[in-house]
Amino acid sequence: MFGDMMGMMGKLKEAQQKIEDTKKRLNTVLVDQSSADELLKITLTANREIKNITIADELLKDKEQLEDYLILNLNKAIAKATQINESELAAVAKEGMPNIPGL
Repeated sequence: MFGDMMGMMGKLKEAQQKIEDTKKRLNTVLVDQSSADELLKITLTANREIKNITIADELLKDKEQLEDYLILNLNKAIAKATQINESELAAVAKEGMPNIPGL
């Protein structure tokens, strides 16, 4: 019985390490989002850290339009990054979980 518990604890610790490694790797996965007219381009990591924002000069002339573009495209980029992040972490967590009866 205790051997099984120790084995499960080891597998859980291994799963935690894989999750941490995956989180680090997701810092290198880049998500790009551009407005339909390419006047705004955003790049962030799959961990939702903004890396770059490129704004065309013509957008700088209209504050309200720029704000709208930023809100719309940042939300789209964050949604993409979140989907990648959650699917990658779920796959690692599922792979590393020990087979515990009843769960």
